[in-house]
Amino acid sequence: MSNENLIFGVYPVIEAIKSQVTIHKLYVQKGTSNTKINDIVQQLENTDVSISFVPQEKLDKLTRSNHQGIVALSSPISFISIEELVENAFAKNKKPLFLILEQISDVRNFGAIIRTAECTDVDGIIIQKKGGAPVSGDTVKTSAGAIFKMPVCKVDHIKDAIFYLQGSDIKVIAATEKTDKILYELDLNTPLAIVLGSEGKGISRSVLNLVNEKAALPLLGEINSLNVSVACGAFLYEVVRQRAS
Repeated sequence: MSNENLIFGVYPVIEAIKSQVTIHKLYVQKGTSNTKINDIVQQLENTDVSISFVPQEKLDKLTRSNHQGIVALSSPISFISIEELVENAFAKNKKPLFLILEQISDVRNFGAIIRTAECTDVDGIIIQKKGGAPVSGDTVKTSAGAIFKMPVCKVDHIKDAIFYLQGSDIKVIAATEKTDKILYELDLNTPLAIVLGSEGKGISRSVLNLVNEKAALPLLGEINSLNVSVACGAFLYEVVRQRAS
């Protein structure tokens, strides 16, 4: 059984059902008194979903994480092409907002970024087909189910995605400490894509050479970098602030 097909935790399972994700099997902890889990069981018991009541040890073995007494086996999410992603965003929003993740390898960071992106009305996330964190059960869990509401595009190369976005009149900025320009100096009230780099190396030099602008966050302590998901939140909420004013 692949972890990429597992959804665990009460709210991620609820969001999966609301988003009409195909669920093949539901594992529920025996003797649970959680009313939300009982509501899920009642909702699915007259469908084609196979429901099994199992010991906690079974759920622990399936997820090795905080399953909260419920695990669903789902079909993998569908990915969208970059052409469709951009077209859909412009159709509903004159100033679309995208995230480009270059080699984000930590599943928990990936999930946290997706959750923040959904909360700040990001139109889609672009990732590379190889080298990044997988869309797994842990991603679903840490995103609190937001992965089912967020279009995700996989591309062969991040650089090709940047060229395509720039050709669509979307400004691409890099979140990087390798600049003297502070985020708050930039105009973000425009069609925009924000590039975030890997936890260890940041954004590669070849990608930095392609972006329209680079921006850093002010760091006032002795540590010279932020966790990538925290930096993501700071960037996205500055976009929200500028566009609301």
